[in-house]
Amino acid sequence: MNDINYFQSAIQSGDKERVETLIKFHPNLVNTKDGRGFTPLIFASYFGKNDIVNLLLDNNAEIDTVDASGNTALIGVSFKGNLDLVRLLIQQGANVNAQNNLGITPTIYAAMYNQSKVIKLLLKHNADISIKDAEGKTAIDYAIEHDFKDVLELLQ
Repeated sequence: MNDINYFQSAIQSGDKERVETLIKFHPNLVNTKDGRGFTPLIFASYFGKNDIVNLLLDNNAEIDTVDASGNTALIGVSFKGNLDLVRLLIQQGANVNAQNNLGITPTIYAAMYNQSKVIKLLLKHNADISIKDAEGKTAIDYAIEHDFKDVLELLQ
């Protein structure tokens, strides 16, 4: 197993002590990408490892680095509804209007997956609801399409 896979294994299992040890001896791992372009921050965010996300950010993880699909950590968690993690990433300077390779923003993902609390937080931090994805759709379009009334109400 190579270093990044071992590091990701520690992250996925939530072994904060092992992650800390690996960072101490291999600080370059904090921003190393795996074969899919996932950084440890994207990986930890996706799996909801809030403590490890904090640890990575404290050790200079680059917050808006993208994976092979153009997703940042914030884009990747916006559809999951982990409000604490969304809040943490925003507080640490994540771009609330970042777009992945399909033009999808955190707000669009949150709208697609009926995450009204995430949308409320993104809007509080100046998320731009006029941004369109590669299909020409905005977050409002997805809320209408899926009949997510709470989300639509927030976006209008």
